[in-house]
Amino acid sequence: MSSPFPFDLGAMRNIDIRTVDSTALADIRDIDIDPNLPFIEKAIDYIHQSKGNAYCFRCDGVTVKICYSKTTTTMNDCMENFFQSL
Repeated sequence: MSSPFPFDLGAMRNIDIRTVDSTALADIRDIDIDPNLPFIEKAIDYIHQSKGNAYCFRCDGVTVKICYSKTTTTMNDCMENFFQSL
């Protein structure tokens, strides 16, 4: 099945954060997505605003790379488990 995105998400995902040019990355605070757009348009708009990499950005001068696990565990589950462990 082909991707609905006109981008190579695999190449973005495989970027090595240690070698990425942080000056070429968008600052996450400058990205503004219209919540009324359909999902696919939000995703494409995010990629455009993130200067072509959906996985890497800067935040207050720090280079950040996000990744996702293939799991059914939600963020809420993780937070609940974290606070229960304290």
